[in-house]
Amino acid sequence: MPKDLTEPTRFAVENLSCGSCAARAEAALAEVPGVEQAEVNFATRQATVTGGADLAALSAHMEAAGYPVNPLDPVVEAPDDLSDEASALWRSFLWAAILTLPVFVLEMGGHLYPPFHHWVMATIGTFPSQLLQFVLTTVVLVGPGQIFFRHGVPALLRGAPEMNSLVVLGAGAAWAFSTVVTFAPGLIPETARFIYFEAAAVIITLILLGRYLEAKARGQAGDAIRKLMGLRPDRATLATGAEIDVAAIQPGDLLQLAPGERVAVDGEVTGGQSHVDEAMITGEPVPVAKGCGDTVTGGTINGTGALTYRATHVGADTVLAHIMAMVEQAQATRLPIQSLINRVTAVFVPAVLVIAALASAGWLAFGPDPVKALVIGVSVLIIACPCAMGLATPVSIMAGTGRAAKLGVLFRKGEALQGLGKADLVVFDKTGTLTEGRPAVTQITPAPGVDETTLLELAARGEAASEHPLAHAIVSEADARGISLRPVEGFQSHTGDGVSAIADGKPLLIGQAAFLERAGIAVPASDGATVTLVHVAHGSRYLGWLGLSDPVKPDAASAVADLHARGIDVAMLSGDAEGPVRAVAKTLGIDTAYARMSPADKRAKVAEWRQAGQRVAFVGDGINDAAVLVEADIGIALGTGTDVAMEAADVVLTSGAPIGVVTAIEVSRRTMANIAQNLVWAFGYNVALIPVAAGLLALFGGPFLNPMLAAGAMAASSVLVVMNALRLRRMRAV
Repeated sequence: MPKDLTEPTRFAVENLSCGSCAARAEAALAEVPGVEQAEVNFATRQATVTGGADLAALSAHMEAAGYPVNPLDPVVEAPDDLSDEASALWRSFLWAAILTLPVFVLEMGGHLYPPFHHWVMATIGTFPSQLLQFVLTTVVLVGPGQIFFRHGVPALLRGAPEMNSLVVLGAGAAWAFSTVVTFAPGLIPETARFIYFEAAAVIITLILLGRYLEAKARGQAGDAIRKLMGLRPDRATLATGAEIDVAAIQPGDLLQLAPGERVAVDGEVTGGQSHVDEAMITGEPVPVAKGCGDTVTGGTINGTGALTYRATHVGADTVLAHIMAMVEQAQATRLPIQSLINRVTAVFVPAVLVIAALASAGWLAFGPDPVKALVIGVSVLIIACPCAMGLATPVSIMAGTGRAAKLGVLFRKGEALQGLGKADLVVFDKTGTLTEGRPAVTQITPAPGVDETTLLELAARGEAASEHPLAHAIVSEADARGISLRPVEGFQSHTGDGVSAIADGKPLLIGQAAFLERAGIAVPASDGATVTLVHVAHGSRYLGWLGLSDPVKPDAASAVADLHARGIDVAMLSGDAEGPVRAVAKTLGIDTAYARMSPADKRAKVAEWRQAGQRVAFVGDGINDAAVLVEADIGIALGTGTDVAMEAADVVLTSGAPIGVVTAIEVSRRTMANIAQNLVWAFGYNVALIPVAAGLLALFGGPFLNPMLAAGAMAASSVLVVMNALRLRRMRAV
């Protein structure tokens, strides 16, 4: 356990029962010396803290504030599925319901069926009936309802009332008044001698039911990480045949993979042939062929063949672990609107106490029926719980980002979830983003006096150390022709231009025409070519060019069409030559396309669009896209791309399919719409019903709000917010 917080640290926070609690806990964390930023998520019951605070001092401060914290392991573990909490709440609700039912029947049965009241008076009597109700209600409050008193009373004593405090005051006031009427009726005017034991008991029972339903629903909203954890097997088989715990696997270990077995960790196939189902990671339903040299991802399912593979990434370094970390980060994120909600809920409960006191005092002093003052005070306290406000945003984020992960979309930042749906321009890189990124050499055109073999050999020698897809294609063509490649010296990669080296004592330049021309090499004009040209020069001599073609991805055209259908403009920025860029743009229906763009050019173009007032999302997969991904309002990286691009991006598409951009936009739009619905309901509920509970309708001859109905409405409001958020789990990929 760290002694100080030198980097962002996650904590489990106790005693969070409403949005007001989360706001107070966040404020308490911010008071700790050294804390630079603190965010508390009511839905996950977790806090993220950054700064150099001393952990012991922070823990002591939060203990005193009433919200104890416990550091969480930085390695993502399966989150609590809330089943224990839900089970405990269900047991408490059942006991409360069993005890409350006789109280409710004794007191309310006569209102529903008057002869029943006469029967009770004749057989049981008034005082025995009241005594029985007192005993049963007291057991409800000190038994199943003690959870409210255990948290609510200390909060009141600290001067920081929250949801439990409202329940304690409401149910406690009804119980206390009724107890006085039962045992000391002389203290109460004869016209006001009514008991409200049934209200106190029903309030506790209904709120316990609401909490149970809320816990069950929150557990469903947060099941994305648990399901991802379920993809990881516990055991694996070494190449020697010995079984080993997955946690004990080290990089370099050789592992066996039987038919139908899950891949334990990320690795590289060293033997065998099979097809692997990667749908749970990428969202693609078609199994992928695997053979020697291919990569396998932990959590995916092997087909009918047997494989041997070497572990390359284990533990927190695997793709699955990274995905889980991104999902957890997204679910714990806080949208900008949440800060406003927290400020409102922080003062909401004290404001409710003032309203309840004023309403009760007003009806006691001026009302025609002073006893209604108690009913009004209790109703206001119960109806106004801000639970729905606190849940409105985080529970939608949990459900939306969890479902997005299953669809192959990982939101790394909350701003992206909020802003992507508002994008009006989506800009694509070409190679590896809209195209397969697996180009092949289709033309070799040597300069006069140069043969094909010499041109290809020198190009392959220079590109052998490069990671660019074009380089791989050139080297693969040389291998296919049986050309042996001697090493070069002084290899350098020039991002966006090409590569340089020393071959046989002479400078070797490979790349775009402008790259060679800057070195003084005369390059023939080739702007009309519809293939990607790689020019080669050795010494001061131009050797010719290689033409490479890269087919567009199958879903690229439909992705562009779907974006256009949603009113979103589409553009393409590429470092490739004019001809290939123009050909791809025409094939896909992209109106705006720029060729020969360096990374700096791409970044400047995106900045220009943004300055013109457009909200720009950029989609790329290469290391040279990192800068422009950061420049865009929302950077989207393909999970098949480089680690650098994914780290720079706000959103990651695990499948590498362009259509995932449309899915990501739909997730953003639907999640934000869902949050808006929740907020309208949560705030509208309180704005509408607090005046009713305060007796506004009664002033004009209307009814008073029964405290039991207030408790039911309060519980229902939180449940409805969570259930509305759960609708996001039914979203489908575009």
